[in-house]
Amino acid sequence: MKATRDERFESLYWAHHRDLLAFIRRRTSPESAEDVLAEVFVVVWRRIDEIPEYERAWLFTVARNTIGTHLRAQNRRWALHVRMAIEPPPAQQDLSAAIATRADLVEAWNRLTDSEQEVIALVAWDELSQNDAALVLGITKSAFAVRLFRARRRLLHLLERTSSNRPRRPGEKQTERSLR
Repeated sequence: MKATRDERFESLYWAHHRDLLAFIRRRTSPESAEDVLAEVFVVVWRRIDEIPEYERAWLFTVARNTIGTHLRAQNRRWALHVRMAIEPPPAQQDLSAAIATRADLVEAWNRLTDSEQEVIALVAWDELSQNDAALVLGITKSAFAVRLFRARRRLLHLLERTSSNRPRRPGEKQTERSLR
């Protein structure tokens, strides 16, 4: 009578898990040995019907290959930690400058007419193409392009006026904003 998959797996596990764990512990850290052993037996379960007669050697080969995969992944993680430690942190924008810029934009936006806001919003926020936005407004593509150009120009003008009225901190530059 042939053993079922479950019985075959259980037999292999109890016959070889201690030897495999000792083999793995000699080659990996104690913290990861149990995880590697579990990965070995996942392979055993998936390939239970393919295990050759020389099962002990095959199991050790699977364990060796799993250890190699585990060590390569561990080395990649370590290299990433090293790169992150070496690279300088991203430059942090001055919070007060960011708030001031956002406040300038809100003030300039509120000074636009409703039709100027709508034209810019259709392209910038709703991400419509100029063709689609023109259809939404019921105008030609060229008429929409002119309205959009004028609305953007007015917004930039208002931004420049608003931000030029705000007192600047030493070393702070006035930036030009581009709108699509």
